[in-house]
Amino acid sequence: CWRVEDYVVIQECARCSSFQAKSMLECRPTGFVEKVTCATSKRDDYKRCRSAVLEAHVFWRFVGTMMAVASIFAVLVVCRQRVLDRKALEKVRKQIESI
Repeated sequence: CWRVEDYVVIQECARCSSFQAKSMLECRPTGFVEKVTCATSKRDDYKRCRSAVLEAHVFWRFVGTMMAVASIFAVLVVCRQRVLDRKALEKVRKQIESI
């Protein structure tokens, strides 16, 4: 009913119990559910939701991973630049010696 009607949240987003996870389809995608009451039909229903704490944890894990990847590539760029500088200096040295 919450897909087509206005609803009021009775119970905030909370982790599903092991029984709920096995018996309710709403718990399967995210593992979190909130209890709502539909305004028109006055029916209680469960709606899947996402936990803010879990979303924050996933976000910071993503940020940490991206920082690690960026650091690795920064080190690779510095190493590659040193190799190219060394080759350029060697080329200039050879040109000067040939004069």
